[in-house]
Amino acid sequence: MHIHLQSIEDDIGLGSIIKKIKYKIMKTFLFSAILLIAVAFNGKAQTADSTLVINFESTVHDYGTIEQGGDGTYEFKFTNDGKSPLILSNVRSSCGCTVPSWTKEPVAPGKDGSIKVVYNTHNVGNFSKTITVSSNAKNSEVVLQIKGNVTKTE
Repeated sequence: MHIHLQSIEDDIGLGSIIKKIKYKIMKTFLFSAILLIAVAFNGKAQTADSTLVINFESTVHDYGTIEQGGDGTYEFKFTNDGKSPLILSNVRSSCGCTVPSWTKEPVAPGKDGSIKVVYNTHNVGNFSKTITVSSNAKNSEVVLQIKGNVTKTE
């Protein structure tokens, strides 16, 4: 008695199951390869340029004393002192009470940009908050600081 393995696979449908498994493995491998390539290119795009420097007029702003509900807005100004466009990839604050907004377009060499910070002055008391600026500059992370004292309105 001679049994053919192929005919048994065909009888119970193993051939199509094996093909499906091979297809899923191939699909997973291709997806992983594409994802790896995308991450590699994204990493290269974010690398710092050794000739590019972001130069802030000031990295600390002291509001002094502000009345509760007063204007908590300040604008940090900077210059691109490099030879290629400066790109701010992210600006994040140390807490939700400070909201930054910033120049989204690339800043040309020699040109200026800004980061506007709004502090919620409804919170009474002393405060000191940081804003971290990430860019493609040599000094790729710059930490800005705002501080002051909010007094209760009478």
